[in-house]
Amino acid sequence: MSEPESALSGASVVAWLRQVSPYFQRHRGQTFVVYFGGEAVAASGFTDLIRDLLLLAAVGVRLVVVFGARPQIERRLAARGIAPRVVGDLRVSDAETMAEVREVVGAMRLEIEAAFSFGSRGGPLTGAGCRIASGNFVLARPAGIIEGVDLMFTGLVRSVDARAIAARLEAGDIVLLAPLGYSPTGELFNLKAKDLAATVAAEIGASKLVMLTERDGIAAEQGGIARQLTLREARALRDTTRARPHDDFEALDTGIAACEGGVERVHIVSRLVDGALLRELFTRDGIGTLLSGAPFDELREARVDDVGGILQLVQPLEARGLLVKRSREKLETEIDHFVVMVRENTVVACGALYPYPEQRTAEIACIAVHPDYRGDQFGDLLLDALERRARGQGLDSVFVLTTQATQWFNERGFAAGALDALPVAKRELYNYQRNSAVLRKALA
Repeated sequence: MSEPESALSGASVVAWLRQVSPYFQRHRGQTFVVYFGGEAVAASGFTDLIRDLLLLAAVGVRLVVVFGARPQIERRLAARGIAPRVVGDLRVSDAETMAEVREVVGAMRLEIEAAFSFGSRGGPLTGAGCRIASGNFVLARPAGIIEGVDLMFTGLVRSVDARAIAARLEAGDIVLLAPLGYSPTGELFNLKAKDLAATVAAEIGASKLVMLTERDGIAAEQGGIARQLTLREARALRDTTRARPHDDFEALDTGIAACEGGVERVHIVSRLVDGALLRELFTRDGIGTLLSGAPFDELREARVDDVGGILQLVQPLEARGLLVKRSREKLETEIDHFVVMVRENTVVACGALYPYPEQRTAEIACIAVHPDYRGDQFGDLLLDALERRARGQGLDSVFVLTTQATQWFNERGFAAGALDALPVAKRELYNYQRNSAVLRKALA
């Protein structure tokens, strides 16, 4: 490798570490439930998925893994000449079928445990060991009779032993759950793995449910993938889009159920994308669909602990001469003037309002938006919030001083103003070398 290539590689590594390091801190100590189907277990890239899961455990994520077995069960039944019966989206599990299910799922559980042991060799947990905890953490009950058909040993989750799971997670184990549940009388029931994952995530208070599916995410009504959905939007999408692929309905239903159960975030990503789990969890916008029970972006008054994030936004603009330089100390003393837009605990936009009540006006200053979000109307949202704050203080107008954003402010109702119309205190601080344009807007 040549010297320039080596330097570029080193710089890329540094830039990558700076980008992902906040997620290490954010995810440490959190509980994630990760679901994947039998298709993932049979795929050639399954070892890579296991290593990605081990990496999550290595950075301190408390991990519960739920696996499905539908394709393996269907192949076994076909090989045995057993015709499957399905009512709705549930398989009828008679005694003959259940005998095959027990054998298939048991073998898969051992295969996955072996994959975790193999994946830890030369991986992030080398030397630390990798303990997998499996057991009767889930009690089940019969699904009963649906459309006149007795589903027999097909079951629904009755309860989850959250305390036992928490104890294993606290001990540093990865908990592995098969799509099976036990009854108090010793019977075994076949469970739908997606439903099991959602219920477990809710019962143990997981902060995330990650579903690795056969699709890139949830299809949006206008085409493409819906990258972010609130719970309300997810319900509307499910209820109004009838020609949606069955997998989308299943994933939406599962995600909605998990959010309704208290899970903060549900990520739906394609298991076909190499590193999909890491790309979804260690980048700000991910690659799949994110469901949330709360709004994704929070516009609020700034706090002292936002100063670091504000500095990261404004310093590149200060270096280019677009904003007046502000020290950390100055920002801390003036933080009450600021509002911020926060996404995933990261400040992605900010702005400030400095009132001059004697002149019934205020300066709007320091509007900055992260480069990745300059097409998301965050600037407009900030400007609107600052104008509303000025109106709430009984002011008649606002003004800005700008060197390069004149057109942007003109398009939002600002017009050229006179320097001598500025409040005296502001006029005395005017920097004639910057020669900023003075723009003013009357408030309705």
